[in-house]
Amino acid sequence: METISENRCFGGTQGVYSHASDSTGTDMTFGLFMPAEAEDGPVPVLWFLSGLTCTHENAMTKAGAQMWAAEQGIALVFPDTSPRGAGVPNDEAYDLGQGAGFYVNATQDPWAEHFQMWDYVTEELPRALFDRFALDEARQGITGHSMGGHGALTIAMSFPERFASVSAFAPICNPMESDWGRKQFTAYLGENTALWEAHDATVLMREKGFPGPVLIDTGTADQFGDLLKTEALAEALAARRQHATLRLQPGYDHSYFFISTFMEDHVAFHAEALYGVTE
Repeated sequence: METISENRCFGGTQGVYSHASDSTGTDMTFGLFMPAEAEDGPVPVLWFLSGLTCTHENAMTKAGAQMWAAEQGIALVFPDTSPRGAGVPNDEAYDLGQGAGFYVNATQDPWAEHFQMWDYVTEELPRALFDRFALDEARQGITGHSMGGHGALTIAMSFPERFASVSAFAPICNPMESDWGRKQFTAYLGENTALWEAHDATVLMREKGFPGPVLIDTGTADQFGDLLKTEALAEALAARRQHATLRLQPGYDHSYFFISTFMEDHVAFHAEALYGVTE
C-alpha cells in the first residue's frame, strides 16, 4: 500500500492511499480519515460510498464529514467508485464505465475483467484496512450518496451482521425501474433481471429489511428525483414496517451543498448505533 498524502485534520489525519487490487486488476485509490482516538486503539468506522462521476476525493473534500467524525471519534473511509486506467473499458456516457461502477460484480464483456466493485468494497478493501489501520471491525456503519446510496443500502442489507447502521443521501432506491439502473445492470449483469434483484434496495427491503436503524434524506428539489424512485422504497419500508427515518428535505437538490447540510445528522446517527455495539 502506497501513501499518497497525509494531512492533519481536526486533530486526526486525512490520508489518501493506493494499492494493487486483485478484485479489479488495477491500482485503486481511497481516502481514510482517522480521528485522534485511533492513536490509543481501534475506532469505529463509517464507510461513505460516492455517486456517479465521483472519485474517492469528492466526498472527502466536499461533504464536511471529518469535523463531525472527529467529534464522535469515528474513522471515515472514502473508496473510489470504479476501477480506472488506460486498460479499463469506458463509455462516452457519464453513467456507465469509469466513475460508474454501481457497486456490482460485472459478468458481461467488456466490463467483467475489471468491474468487480462489489467484491472490492465488501471484501478486499475491508481486509486491507483492518490489517493495517486501527479500525474496529465489530463497529461499522455505511452511508452513501446517489449511486453510493444505492450501494450503501444494498450492501447493508446483504451484510446485516457487519453493519450496525445504514444511511443514504438521495439514494437510487429502485434501479430495476429506473434509467439509473436498467441501463447499467443490462451492461454489467446481462438481461436476466432475476440477477438484478440482489442490487435493488427496494426489492431487498421487501425481502430482507435491515435489523438496525435506517436514515434516508432526499431533497424535494432534487433534479434527478424521477430517477431515484424514492416513493418505491418508502412503500417497501412501510409494507415491511421497517424501523427507518425517511426525510424529504424542502428545497434541497442533489448536490454536495445538500449533503454537507445534513452530514452532522448522519454522523451522529451512526455514532449512536456504533457506540451502542458491544462485542
